[in-house]
Amino acid sequence: MQVWGITHRGAVRSQNQDAYDTRQLEDGRIIALVCDGMGGARAGNVASTMAVELFMKEFLNRTGDAREEERMQWAAALANKEIFQRSIREEDCTGMGTTLVAALVGEREAVILNEGDSRAYHINQDGIVLITRDHSLVEDLVERGELTREQARTHPHKNLITRALGAEPVLMADCFRKEMAPGDYLLLCSDGLSNVVGEQEMLYEVIHGGEAENCCQRLLEIALNRGAPDNVTAVLVSR
Repeated sequence: MQVWGITHRGAVRSQNQDAYDTRQLEDGRIIALVCDGMGGARAGNVASTMAVELFMKEFLNRTGDAREEERMQWAAALANKEIFQRSIREEDCTGMGTTLVAALVGEREAVILNEGDSRAYHINQDGIVLITRDHSLVEDLVERGELTREQARTHPHKNLITRALGAEPVLMADCFRKEMAPGDYLLLCSDGLSNVVGEQEMLYEVIHGGEAENCCQRLLEIALNRGAPDNVTAVLVSR
């Protein structure tokens, strides 16, 4: 298995408030996560950086008999607690939070955890499937039948999320499991990518666009060529 990642402030924002990290474990599995911070000029960057560092540290330190899902939940819960407490303790960090999408990818299965609207896609020769569900206002409207999926892409409130790390003292992240086979890919990304690059374009770049090691760069270039109004982060895991 292999993993590649990239992050960029985009074409408009003065600061990159996205953060990501990837590690290959001793058993060959890969743990990866993407966070997209919010909460003002400084606090968004603080929240996303804290989330990545705290999640990864806790996940790597918590070994033993814990199931993969529990290990990821514990790591995310710790990050949530620390971010929430800091947002209360420091005036400059009031109201800060961050999305999080994390994946533990093994030979046969990926375990995915998400909070907010950063996404995980499963991609192979058969197509592309969105694994995670956005915790956002427009996603709720789509599920109630009040918006179509196409209308949601251009809705003026598409960036309003309903859940985030640090927003509440107790985390309620979603967890998913997805079978993985040789030739499969997992793409994690912030909404700075998914808001401007379509799913079929992602599919093409991953499967047909060229070398996998350059795929994240190609996706970033598409976003930048379209104005990249937000920070852009992408992580690609190859099975």
